[in-house]
Amino acid sequence: MAYKKAFELALMIFHNSKQFPKEEKYSLTDQIRRSSRSVCGYIAESYRKRAYPAHFKSKLSDADMENSEKSVWLDFAHACEYISIETHLELIQKSEEVGKLINYMILNPSKFGASTK
Repeated sequence: MAYKKAFELALMIFHNSKQFPKEEKYSLTDQIRRSSRSVCGYIAESYRKRAYPAHFKSKLSDADMENSEKSVWLDFAHACEYISIETHLELIQKSEEVGKLINYMILNPSKFGASTK
């Protein structure tokens, strides 16, 4: 569920960032897209590391870090008037939801097949 929601959010950010100014192509546009996609990557990596609980949690912690970074770039996108307040609030709300799912996984690794031995 966390991966699916993070993936959907990354696609929403991709589509919204298409309208950012060209001068942001190698800065804000790249950063916001990269961090949103990294959330998905780290979640996928964590699942493959679930046989090793510490690695599982570490990768999820990295996903949470990228999720937080993405929120900072969304704040900048709004402050620079590249996205509306409505879009900003929607994307932040979805980002917070992804964060809660990631934290649930961190706190409950056995529910995701991680060994608790």
